[in-house]
Amino acid sequence: MTSDDPETKSCCLPAANRPSCAPTNTPDASTTERVPDHAVLVPGGIGLIGTDTPFFLIDGEGPLRKARIKPFRIGATTVTNAEFAVFVEETGFVTEAERFGWSFVFWAQVPDSVGPTRAVAGVEWWRVVEGASWRDPNGPGTGPDTWHPDHPVVHVSWNDATAFARWAGGRLPTEAEWEHAARGGLGDVAFPWGVQEPNDTDYQPCNIWQGRFPDTNLLLDGHDTTAPAHSFDPNGYGLFNMVGNVWEWTSETYRVRSLRKEVKDRLKQMKGYRLSKGGSFLCHKSYCFRYRIAARSGTSPDSTTTHQGFRVVWPA
Repeated sequence: MTSDDPETKSCCLPAANRPSCAPTNTPDASTTERVPDHAVLVPGGIGLIGTDTPFFLIDGEGPLRKARIKPFRIGATTVTNAEFAVFVEETGFVTEAERFGWSFVFWAQVPDSVGPTRAVAGVEWWRVVEGASWRDPNGPGTGPDTWHPDHPVVHVSWNDATAFARWAGGRLPTEAEWEHAARGGLGDVAFPWGVQEPNDTDYQPCNIWQGRFPDTNLLLDGHDTTAPAHSFDPNGYGLFNMVGNVWEWTSETYRVRSLRKEVKDRLKQMKGYRLSKGGSFLCHKSYCFRYRIAARSGTSPDSTTTHQGFRVVWPA
């Protein structure tokens, strides 16, 4: 089954399209590697990218191709709130969501105390919430209830993630590295654990949506928002939540190899967008079947949401 509808929405990642606001406190690249204890070594070799059975043709998921990968180290998890807090404390870094004063929050996560919010046209389940940031994920004053040290840091833009990676003496992964790591040594598989699809009944190996999106989440996986970064079973390389939980920024610009006019027209509106991988807790097959290894999405580098995170790689 494939979807080549040019009107397919760009998953659940709204574009911020904020006015230009260059960061003023980006830390210099560090000569010290701040590698977490949980980082793992991913062996090099011939890695696989993409798939010969794409679902969203317009996303450029296919074809399956090969690339030589050098060994590298990668965080077993996405960067957590606790890890990001150390970065902020040491550098005084202020995220883009904080500087702009707002971020995107999924409608069901906005508490009544926040008051009226503005919907995003075309993806009305996303709300523009003043004061939402990594410190207060669902809006002002929500930190004590929603900020958990062991959960992925969210409301981080591509620019924020890149700044953290530089401070940590690393960088964001390429798409080839990310997919090679996500496959966990299993080769041409759709998911980090193999080929069996998650469902809404008896198989939930990752944190995604169960039920009817965006209204009813059955919570069969036990989580209505992010899960702890160390949750669910790791893949063959010992990496957690390579799909589901939060989208992960990569180092690459979002590109699609296609000669189709509708794809070219779409890409013209996405100039400078960055590539994300892995899907999130808001993905469901009925709407956003992008919690597959080959799936991909692009969004503006200044966009920040409650389901966007990242992990870092370092040289072997």
